Amino acid sequence: MRIELVTAPVLEPITLADFKIHAKVDSGSFTDNIDESQSLVPGSYAIANNYTTHVGTGIDVLGYSALVILNSGTNGSNGTVDVKIQESDDNITFTDWAGGAFTQVTTANDNAIQEKAYTGSKYIRTVAKVLVAACVFGTTVIRRTATTIEDDLLNADIITSREHVEDITQRALLTQTWDYYLDEFPSDEDYYMLPFGNLQSPVTHVKYTDSDGVITTMTVNTDYIVETNGDQCGRIVLPYGKTWPSFTAYPSHPIVTRFVCGWTTRALVPYKIKAACYLIASDLYSNREGQIVGGFQYQENKTVKKLLASSVLWDEF
Repeated sequence: MRIELVTAPVLEPITLADFKIHAKVDSGSFTDNIDESQSLVPGSYAIANNYTTHVGTGIDVLGYSALVILNSGTNGSNGTVDVKIQESDDNITFTDWAGGAFTQVTTANDNAIQEKAYTGSKYIRTVAKVLVAACVFGTTVIRRTATTIEDDLLNADIITSREHVEDITQRALLTQTWDYYLDEFPSDEDYYMLPFGNLQSPVTHVKYTDSDGVITTMTVNTDYIVETNGDQCGRIVLPYGKTWPSFTAYPSHPIVTRFVCGWTTRALVPYKIKAACYLIASDLYSNREGQIVGGFQYQENKTVKKLLASSVLWDEF
């Protein structure tokens, strides 16, 4: 049996911003912890029935928590303002950010402030459409800049904490893709198990390779059934009346199952697991030279062990 990571998780159980709060890492005063950038400069904007005339400046928010503020002044008679947030990977090509449209500003709700927290990690800007009459407004992006030169270290500690928890629990915490290799199908069972728990269905594929190098892809619900089993280990199961394929196997890892596993959002990760991640990451950050206890390097955190005890998968592979 062999297993290989195909796609690593893009989310971690805890965010950099949350870890900084937990570890009390910031740059000092409140004013030092934020900055502001104008996207659409405050002023009177003429009628434009499109989102290409009034285009704000792009602002880099990669690695920051960001709050976008629409500050509306007085609308012209019956005038309306529609503002939305757009995002970009390169500060050149922008697309609408889902959920980024502000409530339309009319003469009934002008001279007010609206806020939207941006939860992505790209360049952002605001664009506006003005109808009927010129209107006064502007947009500002506030970034939480409680950043330090150690951000790379903090991110590495977060990733390491997640990987360590995965080692302890034998789980994949958040969405990731793996290839699971077998040398042969089970001879005395009508199923085989997949590791890491939280199997996401359907599996990507089950394939086997014969001695001539010919690859056959099995058909889900015809040749096999996927059994997800909640947060426990999933299984590949033979349908009623079916048998495993009979073939002369390729000499190197002839059977592969590609599957996706892990919780789909960090909100679904149990609090005990997140707490363990915080403890491990904090320990790594605070004791970066290693802990020495009684002349021996200290490696075990008993609180972490207790927090994770009920989350360990005990299945053997």
